[in-house]
Amino acid sequence: MVNQFAINLAFYMLMPYLAAHLAGELGLAAWAVGLVLGVRNFSQQGMFLIGGTIADRFGYKTPIMAGCLLRTGGFALLGWVDNLPALIAASAATGFAGALFNPAVRAFLAAEAGERRLDAFAAFNVYYQAGMLLGPLVGLALLAADFRLVCTVAAAVFAALTVLQARALPARRAPAAKGSEGGGGVLAQWRHVVANRPFLLFSLAMIGSYVLTFQVYLALPMAADTVLGADGTKATSGLFVLSAAVAVVGQLKLTGWAKKRWSREQAMVRGLAAIGLSFAPLTLGPAGTGVWQTGLQLTALAAAVVLLAAGSAVVYPLEMDTVVALAGNRLVATHYGFYSTVSGLGVTLGNLATGALWDFASVHDAQWLTWAALTATGLGCAGAVYALARTGRISSAPPVSAPVPA
Repeated sequence: MVNQFAINLAFYMLMPYLAAHLAGELGLAAWAVGLVLGVRNFSQQGMFLIGGTIADRFGYKTPIMAGCLLRTGGFALLGWVDNLPALIAASAATGFAGALFNPAVRAFLAAEAGERRLDAFAAFNVYYQAGMLLGPLVGLALLAADFRLVCTVAAAVFAALTVLQARALPARRAPAAKGSEGGGGVLAQWRHVVANRPFLLFSLAMIGSYVLTFQVYLALPMAADTVLGADGTKATSGLFVLSAAVAVVGQLKLTGWAKKRWSREQAMVRGLAAIGLSFAPLTLGPAGTGVWQTGLQLTALAAAVVLLAAGSAVVYPLEMDTVVALAGNRLVATHYGFYSTVSGLGVTLGNLATGALWDFASVHDAQWLTWAALTATGLGCAGAVYALARTGRISSAPPVSAPVPA
C-alpha cells in the first residue's frame, strides 16, 4: 500500500504538468503533444494483459520491480530530452511500466489479504487516492524551480521503490503458475481467462463505471470552464482535491457501512447507481452568468464530485474482490490485466462518445443531454450487474481457496 502511495505520488507530481512543458518550454505542436500523451495511455491500457500474464508466469515481485525500474528511466528521460522520438520512447516506457506493476500489485494484495480482501482493497484505495491528492501539490511546488527537478524527483521516488522492493518484498507466485493453466503457455492462460464467461460478462458490465469515473478528467472540467471561463482551471483543481479527499476520508467508513447493511452484490449495484445519479444534479443547473446561477452550478458540480467519489469508494473494493472470486483465485494477475484492458478500451470509446455528445449539446444549447446520458450509463451499468447477480453469475463465483491447517 505504501508502494502504491509512492507510485501515485510520483506519477501525479509529473503527469498533470507534462502537456504544458511539451507545448510551452519545448514548443511542440499540439499534434505532437497529443501523440506523446496518447502513446503513454496506449502502452499502458493496451499492455495490461501482457503485464498480468508476466506476473502469473514469473511471480509478482519481478514485474513490480521491473515496472518501477522502467518508470525510473522513463520519467528521467521526460525531463532531459527535447526531441520527439526520445519523448515518445520515454512516454511508452512510462506507460508499459504501469502495465507491468498494476496487475501484479493487485494480485499480490489479494493473495496476501486472504479472507480480508475487501478490507485490504478499501485500505489500498485510501493510499491510492492520497497519492493522487498530494502528487500535484508536490509537483506544483517543485515546478516553481524547474520541470527537470519535477522529473528527477519523480524518477528518484521510483528508483527508491525499486531498491526497497528488492530488499523487502517477499517473492510470491500465482497458484496457477504451478498448475495446468500456468504450464500450458501464454495462449493457454489467455484461453482460460476468455473461457470464463461470468468474468467476461462482469468485465463488460463494469465498463460504464470506468467511463463515468473518468469524467472528473473530461466532462466535469469542461463544465467548470463553461461556468467560470478563465478561472475554470482553479475550479478543476478544487474538484480533484474534493474527489480525492472524499475517498481518503470516507473510504473505510463507507466500506464498513456497506458491509454491515448489504450483500456484496447489493452494495455494488447501489454504488453503481450512486455513480450514475451523481450527474443528475447537473441536468437541473440553471443557465446564465449571474452570481446565483454560477453559485448553483458550482454547487451542482461539487455535489456531483462528492457523490461520484462516494459511489466509487463503495464499488472499488467490491469489484476488485469480485474479479478475484470470479477468477477462482487462479491466474489472478492475468484476469486483472484483461479486466483493465477491457475497461481502458471502453473508456477510450466512451470519451469519444461523451465528447461528441458534448459538442452536439453545446451547439443546440442542451447540455443537459450530456448529463442525462451519463446518468443513464450509470443506471444501465447498475442494471447489468444486478442482472448478473440475479442469474447467479456473480454470487456463484468460485470460493477463494484458503490454507488448511495440517
